[in-house]
Amino acid sequence: MSPTELHLPVAWGELAGLRLERRGRPRVIALHGWLDNAASFLPLLPHLPELDVLLLDLPGHGRSAHLPTGAEYGLTTHLHATLDAADALGWDRFALLGHSMGAAIATLVAAAAPARVERLALIENLGPLAETPENTASRLRNAVATARALPGKSLRVFPDLAVAVRARMQASQLDEANARLLVERGTREAPGGHVWSSDPRLTLPAATRLDEAQVLDLLAAISCPLRILYADPAQPYFPDPLRRARLAALPQAEATVLPGGHHLHMDQAAAVAAWLGGFLAG
Repeated sequence: MSPTELHLPVAWGELAGLRLERRGRPRVIALHGWLDNAASFLPLLPHLPELDVLLLDLPGHGRSAHLPTGAEYGLTTHLHATLDAADALGWDRFALLGHSMGAAIATLVAAAAPARVERLALIENLGPLAETPENTASRLRNAVATARALPGKSLRVFPDLAVAVRARMQASQLDEANARLLVERGTREAPGGHVWSSDPRLTLPAATRLDEAQVLDLLAAISCPLRILYADPAQPYFPDPLRRARLAALPQAEATVLPGGHHLHMDQAAAVAAWLGGFLAG
């Protein structure tokens, strides 16, 4: 059984995704990482038990609409998009599967709407990235300067998809097959070839971030069952000491470490599915 294309209307446009509909089975919304798209989870699907699954393209990613001019992307934007998608499907409760940025979003959804999230399966992240208070002004200045300069930049045009696939392989250390999955869903035709379909504003740095104490307070508010998978070695932005400190805020969490890269859910789909399939099925 293959997933089908799905388009869900929202207030600012349309959310796209891939739906593997199995009515009566446990419901799961999968949230991809930054500048990825719903295809990130396609390698997992053949290895999972029977679930009713929505692989969501987050706002500005994949085939979902871009936000209106003047709007800014943030984790709460994606939080509301997740709940909007669940509402459009008529799902009052569901599990969340998140990778990287998608895992950060999933933790925020669980903290903000605990009555709706049955369980969390997180890959390569736990909570949003934090900032130290003394960097608040410098972060704001950098974000404003970068945003003001963005309209003058042009999109990179790839003469054919093979060039885009190679670029994605280099950027993310993916093999060709997995890079192609992301590229085919993450590009659009343009004069002279193809360009990334993701909104360029997604590359802008956040103007503000929570500090670590605020992140820990959010994590402590999560009450549902939680399973976390990390790759070894750890990513520089989320080193092992930070992993451990955040886990300490979640006594109900079960954490596992597997050797591999950041996209291990694509590279080692069978092993990752064995770790999370039964958990998602309840």
